[in-house]
Amino acid sequence: MRYETVIIGGSAGAGQVLDTILAAIPADWELSVLAVQHLHPADDGAFARHLARATPVPVVEPCDKQRVEPGRVYTAPANYHMLVERNGAISLSVDEKVNWSRPSIDVLFESVACAWGKAVIAVLLSGASTDGAEGMRAVKDAGGVTIAQDPTTAQVPLMPQSAIDAGAVDEVLQPDEIGPRVVRLAGERNL
Repeated sequence: MRYETVIIGGSAGAGQVLDTILAAIPADWELSVLAVQHLHPADDGAFARHLARATPVPVVEPCDKQRVEPGRVYTAPANYHMLVERNGAISLSVDEKVNWSRPSIDVLFESVACAWGKAVIAVLLSGASTDGAEGMRAVKDAGGVTIAQDPTTAQVPLMPQSAIDAGAVDEVLQPDEIGPRVVRLAGERNL
């Protein structure tokens, strides 16, 4: 069994931790990464351009129906939910906000859990809402691995704490431990 993807969600206070995680990914990375950050509606791709400076892996703000490829980081565009279909295509949606957010972490995580089940590593970072807790539960229930940022290190601890309180988290890690742990997990499972 191989891991197919790493999914990462965050909001207030998550940006620097996300940079640290992506910096740990090697240039020959073989998984996809799908990231949802709660963005200002006027973001015009600036978030994706910022992340591209943090990692040697190409960062893509996807188009609707674009296929997920290994060795890429995909970021949800502002004002769109990002989902993954069972055939591995990205779907962008302007459906109603979920947990007051579009893009929503729960929407991405739940769709990826349905598409790839136990082949998923999910990471939830700092944030000021409960978005992500249900998605983490979906990944955990599907047999994937779930990791939360230690709430004591989060600028805004509500998001990771909500997932922990829901019993949806396998591991709670410090920000500088998350990237190396994800890289190790991918290597262990993909041998």
